[in-house]
Amino acid sequence: MIINYTPNELELLARIMRAEALGEGDLGMLMVGNVVVNRALANCLTFKNINSITDAIYQPNQFTGVNSSLFNAQATTLEKQLAQRILKGEYYYPATNSLWFYSPGNNQSCKTTWYDQRLAGSYKSHCFYMPDPGVCNELH
Repeated sequence: MIINYTPNELELLARIMRAEALGEGDLGMLMVGNVVVNRALANCLTFKNINSITDAIYQPNQFTGVNSSLFNAQATTLEKQLAQRILKGEYYYPATNSLWFYSPGNNQSCKTTWYDQRLAGSYKSHCFYMPDPGVCNELH
């Protein structure tokens, strides 16, 4: 386990992973989970007072998925298993040290920077971004 969490936070993580990346399959959902956990661990930039999975998911103006019906429905057993894997410490490139992601839209490529953060890489329709070296401690 890389972060303390409650059973409710396991459920929340599973639900936000689904709401943000259901169309990206299991691996895409796992990468979204990486970003959520990274934000709870980072203690830098706009994540200085984010200390838990709940804080990361409900930080204002961050995850649009919290307003989705996909987020409001109970997580499935498989989704909880995926979230559990993330909470136990599994990481997937390019989300390894990423604190942000977005989807630029159909047939659009990732910008090299997004809100002054550098592109770590992409997976399907999601672009992942990480802070410059030295801005935040590398997480993994």
